[in-house]
Amino acid sequence: MSDNDYKRDIIDEDLYEDIDEEEMNEIVLEEKRKALAREKEEKEKPRRPFPKWLFWLIAIVMVVNVAALIPKTFSIPAIDFLMKSAELSLNPEIDDYQEAVVVVEAGNSKGTGFAYTSDGWILTNHHVIEDEKRITVAFPEQGLFDAEVVKSYPDIDLAMLKVDGKDLPHLNLAEVTSYEEDEHFYFIGNPLSFSGIANEGTIIDTYQLSDWKLPVLMLDAPIYKGNSGSPVITDDGEVIAVVFATLDHEAHGRVGLAVPIDYFHEQIN
Repeated sequence: MSDNDYKRDIIDEDLYEDIDEEEMNEIVLEEKRKALAREKEEKEKPRRPFPKWLFWLIAIVMVVNVAALIPKTFSIPAIDFLMKSAELSLNPEIDDYQEAVVVVEAGNSKGTGFAYTSDGWILTNHHVIEDEKRITVAFPEQGLFDAEVVKSYPDIDLAMLKVDGKDLPHLNLAEVTSYEEDEHFYFIGNPLSFSGIANEGTIIDTYQLSDWKLPVLMLDAPIYKGNSGSPVITDDGEVIAVVFATLDHEAHGRVGLAVPIDYFHEQIN
């Protein structure tokens, strides 16, 4: 792909996805105004017995209104990935994978990481922990740990963290990033304000970014802010890549990008 083609793409390493709080606040204010208007009208009307059928009608309308607000509050994609995660978590293997995936917090930055050894070695993105002195990671069951940045590799957007732990749940790294076109994979992360969300996608192909020396994986998957550092897990249970960004691709639309695990092995060997 030429540089001109790349310029038509928009890369997003922060994996940012807005939930429109301003619109939600406006809806709430409008509902309050309507309620006040109704209350004023009721005070001006003569008092009559309150029919039971009207009580139940109001209750039904309120339930419908609350249901209508849910997509505005959480967004349709959020509802979709919550339902998908609940479905996938019924699989005992996926449930085990989730135990090894951590929330990484560094200053105001929140992302994902995962343990790849039982004694507390964790892999995440460099941009998640960049320039931050105090970093914490939280396992779903083992709780919160202070983490040390042992090594960071900005050129491939990866970082190694270490926590003081033992017998921790962990994922297995593949020796090489081997895949076929449209191959299915799972990924687990902390998108938006949620944690430990499991989802799935397919591998489209490799993609060459203009400012990277090596190609990365292009993914057809619902990836959002907070998924930085999510492991790309094959059906055989091995991590072959690490999610680091999204891209608006001319042909494929919004896609995810992931660092092949080969690049990590080359750095530490």
